Amino acid sequence: MNDKANLTKISKRFRGFLPVVVDVETAGFDADKHALLEIAAIPILMNAEDRVYPAETFSCHVEPFPDAVLDPKALEFTGIDPFHPFRMAKSEKESLQSIFDPINRYLKDTGCSRAILVGHNPFFDLGFIKAAANRCKFKKTPFHQFSTFDTATLGGLAFGQTVLARAAQEAGISWDNDAAHSAIYDTERTAELFCHIVNQWGAFQQAAKAEK
Repeated sequence: MNDKANLTKISKRFRGFLPVVVDVETAGFDADKHALLEIAAIPILMNAEDRVYPAETFSCHVEPFPDAVLDPKALEFTGIDPFHPFRMAKSEKESLQSIFDPINRYLKDTGCSRAILVGHNPFFDLGFIKAAANRCKFKKTPFHQFSTFDTATLGGLAFGQTVLARAAQEAGISWDNDAAHSAIYDTERTAELFCHIVNQWGAFQQAAKAEK
């Protein structure tokens, strides 16, 4: 990790929580029966100027769990072939471990108590992670079990836009419709949007203080 002197700054920004932007791609909407197919995660850190920024991207293609339901409409929407040999997919347990391990390292290095999931309509992403963790018999995950940061809400507040693509464009973030609905792409754009809004709010607060 870079900027080690500032690693712990983020622990003071969100009540000891480490924001981790997450996106999942799935084979449907029911976390208990539809397969988790892709997951990506990006921890958020803070620099010397108190501006937040995305750290590393961690991602994995996931094998459908046994007896998982694959909704053809969902697969058509995402463009994912769950059984394509070049996906190099891992089991749910291996996939979650490959995401949880680096997040836990960031929690240790930043001094944060828990990760808080940042997502666009994050109840969906957190629900699939919790369901997969339960299937794999993880005793706990790095994430807070119910609290999240929602960029749909933040985008509505900052820009009057709740659709990720539109909120990103309002923030001056480039958007490629052909690349969307990939866990990595959507996570990276969501991380940019989250950081932009948090930093915009920080600048607003500083300007308001300067006027007093």
